[in-house]
Amino acid sequence: MASLWSSLEKDLFNPQKKRLLETIRVWKTGKKKKMSILCVVVDTWRPVQPCLVQVRAEPLRTRRWWPLAELRLVDGKSLQQASLDFDLQFDKVYKWTTSSFEEKKTFLRCLWKLSHRFLGRAVTFVNVSSCALEGMPRPQEDRKDPEEAESQEGLSCYQEMTPKEAADVLKVLEEHEPLVSNSVAFAEQLSRELCVLDEANLRAIISSEQQVTQLMSSIDEALAEVARVEETLQVYDELLGSVKQQMDHIHRENSLLHRMVSNRSKLMDELLFLTTRLDLSKEHWDVLSRADLSSPAGVRSCSAAAEALSACMNTPLQPGSRKLQAVAEQLILFETLKQNFENSLISHITNIFQLQGSSQIPALGQPVDKLSAPSHGLHHEELLPYTPLMAWLRNSSPALFCDLPKVYAQNLGRLYEREIKAFFEQAKTSLLGRRKGSLQESPEKPLGNRHQPRWSLPGSRESQEEPPARGNVVKVLEQVLRQLQPLCTSEQRFLQEFFQLSHEAAEPQGLEASATKGGETLAPPEDPPCTKRRSQPEEPTTRLLSEIFSCLELELRGFLDVCNKVHPFGCLQVLVTLSDSVFGMWGSSSAPPSSFLNTVLGSVLLLAKSSFNKCIGTLCKELEEAKVPSRMKGGILPSVSRFQEFVDFSEEVFRTAQRRGELDKAHLRLASSVFSSINSLSSANLKVNTHMAMMENFHHIYCFLCQKKIPCLEDKRREAKQRYSEHMEKYVLKCLGQPLEKLHHFFEGVKARLAQGVKEEELSFQLAYSKQELRKVLEKYPGKEVRRALETLYRKIHKDLSPEENLLPVVWHAMEQEFIRQYQEFEDLIRRCYAGSGIAMDFTVEDLLSYFNSITLSNM
Repeated sequence: MASLWSSLEKDLFNPQKKRLLETIRVWKTGKKKKMSILCVVVDTWRPVQPCLVQVRAEPLRTRRWWPLAELRLVDGKSLQQASLDFDLQFDKVYKWTTSSFEEKKTFLRCLWKLSHRFLGRAVTFVNVSSCALEGMPRPQEDRKDPEEAESQEGLSCYQEMTPKEAADVLKVLEEHEPLVSNSVAFAEQLSRELCVLDEANLRAIISSEQQVTQLMSSIDEALAEVARVEETLQVYDELLGSVKQQMDHIHRENSLLHRMVSNRSKLMDELLFLTTRLDLSKEHWDVLSRADLSSPAGVRSCSAAAEALSACMNTPLQPGSRKLQAVAEQLILFETLKQNFENSLISHITNIFQLQGSSQIPALGQPVDKLSAPSHGLHHEELLPYTPLMAWLRNSSPALFCDLPKVYAQNLGRLYEREIKAFFEQAKTSLLGRRKGSLQESPEKPLGNRHQPRWSLPGSRESQEEPPARGNVVKVLEQVLRQLQPLCTSEQRFLQEFFQLSHEAAEPQGLEASATKGGETLAPPEDPPCTKRRSQPEEPTTRLLSEIFSCLELELRGFLDVCNKVHPFGCLQVLVTLSDSVFGMWGSSSAPPSSFLNTVLGSVLLLAKSSFNKCIGTLCKELEEAKVPSRMKGGILPSVSRFQEFVDFSEEVFRTAQRRGELDKAHLRLASSVFSSINSLSSANLKVNTHMAMMENFHHIYCFLCQKKIPCLEDKRREAKQRYSEHMEKYVLKCLGQPLEKLHHFFEGVKARLAQGVKEEELSFQLAYSKQELRKVLEKYPGKEVRRALETLYRKIHKDLSPEENLLPVVWHAMEQEFIRQYQEFEDLIRRCYAGSGIAMDFTVEDLLSYFNSITLSNM
C-alpha cells in the first residue's frame, strides 16, 4: 500500500501540485474485472479545492476528476450490516464496491471531514452511522458487564501512597505504639479520632454556607454569559459563512480573468508567430515565380528565395494551426510555388544535361607522345553554380531529385562513350602505327604453337624490331592509365559535390584483396574481388559512374588485347605496367583514388593475370612436349634456350616492378617444365651419350641461375647442380669402362664373389679368378697401352661435349679422380685377395697423373 501511495504521489499528483489524503480500491458494482482507485486530493495552494479522482490501476492513469463541491449525496447502503457497497452522486450516481469495510469507513470519514471543513455541510450522508463518521467507538462497544465495571472502579481506588503519607502513617503508629499490639483497642481509638475530625469538618462546612451560596450564584451568572457569547458566536459564524462563500466566488472569478488574459497573450503570440514565419517576401515570391536560371545572379537569387521558401514551409506548427483557413491557404500557395519552381529547375538542368551530352567531341590529332584523355572541366563549371539548388531540391523533393542523376548518366554517358572510344583508337594508333592493319588482318592467328615458338630467337628480323615495340607498349599503356585516373577522379568529385552523394573512400585493402592473394600479386581467377565487392550494396557514386563509363572497361579490355598481340610476351608487359599503375595510385597523395576506377582496374588486372597464366601454361606445355631432333648430337636443348630467353626478358620487364609474386610462380612452373624436358632425354634416341647431354643442360641451367640470382629459383639452382653432378658421375663411370675394359670386368667379378660370401684368401683358388687369370689380364694393360687408351678417351669426350659449355676440363678432371680411385681400389683388392703372390699392375698412380697431365698439355 505504501508503494502504491508513493507511486500515486510521484507519478500523478506531485507534478500537478496536489496532495493525496486518502485512497480506496473499488470497482463498479457487479463488474469486478476492472479495478480502479478513488483518490481524495487537495490543492497545495490557497484557496484549497478538494477533488475526487478516479485512477486506473494498471497502468496508473487518471480517468476522471470531480470537484468535491459537485458531490451531492453519499449513500453507505446499510446501517445494520457491514456492506461493502456505497454510492456517490455527482451529476449522476456512481455505484462502487470495495474489498474492505474498514477502508470504506476510513474513506467516507475523510469525505465527511472535507465536506464539513470546506463545503459547509453541503453533502448529504445517508445510511452512514455517526460513529463511523466521527471516528468514535460504537455504543454497543461501550456496554460492559456491571460487575466488571465495579471491579475496575474498585481497582482504580487503590493508589500508591506518597512519601508524606507514608511518613504520617509511621508517625501515627509511633504515637499509638502501645495499642498496636491490641488491634481492637487500636481500631476503636482511630474511630474516635475520625469522629472528632468529621465533626470538625461539618462545623467548618456549616460556617461557610454563605460563601457557597455566593459561589453558586456566580457560577449561574457565568453560565448565562457563556450562553450569550455562544449566541453571538453563532451569529458571527453564520455571517462569516456567507463571506467565505463570497470570497471563494471572487477567487474563482479572478482565476478566470487571469486565464482569459493568459489565453489572449498566448493567442497574440501565436498569431504573430504565424504571420511572421509564414510570410514570404514579395521579392522572393517574384524570383521563384520567374525562375530565371540563365545567369549567375539569377541562380543566386533563386537559391536565396528557395531557402526562404523552405524556411516558411518547415515552420513547426501546432496540430490545430493547420486547420486554420488562412494557414491552410498559405501552405497551399507555398506548395504550389514550390512545385512550379521545382518543375522549372528540373527542366533547366535537364536541358543542360542534354546539350552537354549531344556536344561534338574535338578532333584527336595529337602527337603520339602527347596522348591525353578528354576533359569535362568546362561542363562541370557550367553545372557547379546550381549545386545549392540541387541540395535544396534533394531536401524538399527527394523523389524528383533521384531522377536527375539517372538523366545525367544517360546523356553524359553517350558523350563519354564517343570520347573514350576515340581516345582508345588514338592509343591503338600510337601503339601500332603502320602495323595496325596487319594486326587486324589476323586476329585469330595463334601467337605460338608447339613447333614454332611464341617468341623469336636472337638474330632474327623480328627480334631486331622487338625492343622498340616492347618499349612502346609500356609507354603507351602507362599514358593511358595516367590519363584515366584524372578523368574518373574529376567526374567522381563532381558527382559527389553536385548531387551530394554519400561516399566513402575506397580502402586500399579492398583493391589489394582484388590484386593480392597468397602473398604477392593477384587473386586467382576463380575468386575475383570484383564479384565480392559487387555482391555488397554499391555506393551511389560508384553505381552512377558505372552507368556513365559503361564502355570504359570494355574498351580497356580491347586495348589490352591489342597490347598482348603487339609482342609475344605483351601479356607480361601489360601485367607489370597495370599492376604498378594500380598500386602506384595509393602512394600518390595528389588525388584521392576513384573507387569506380579501382574496380575497373581490378577487373582488368584479373584479366591480365589470366592471360599471363594462359601464356605461361602454353609455354610450359611447349617446353614439356618439345621433341628433340633425331640428328641432335648434343649441346643445349631448345627448351633450355627458350627458358633462358624468357627469364632474361621477364627480369628486364620486372626490374622496377613493385610486386613479382606471379613472375616467381611462372619461373617455378617453367623451371619444372624445363627439368621435365631434360629428363625426357633419357628415353630419346640420341647419337650421343644421354648422361652427357643431360649433364650439359643442367650445367647450363645451373650457371644461368647462378648468374641471375633469382631468390625464388634457389631451390631449382641447387637441384640443377645436384642433377648435373649426378649425370656427370654417371657419364664418367660409363666412360672409364672403355680404356681398361677387361680389367674392369675382372675386378667387378671379384667384388661380386666377395659380395656372395667368398672369403678373400679362398678367392684365388677359383678358376675364373685365379692368379694366372689375373696375370693374363694385367699383361694386356701395360703403361703404354693405358696411355693410348686415355688419349682415345680424351678425343671421344672432346668430340661429345659441346664447346660452348666448356665442360671438357671439368669432365677430364673428374675422369682423372675417378680413374685414380678405381686404380687404388684395384690395388686394394689385389693386396687383400692375392696376398704374397707378387702380382702388381704395370703402372703406378704417379704414372697415371703424368699420363693425364701430358694428354691435357698436348691438347691445349
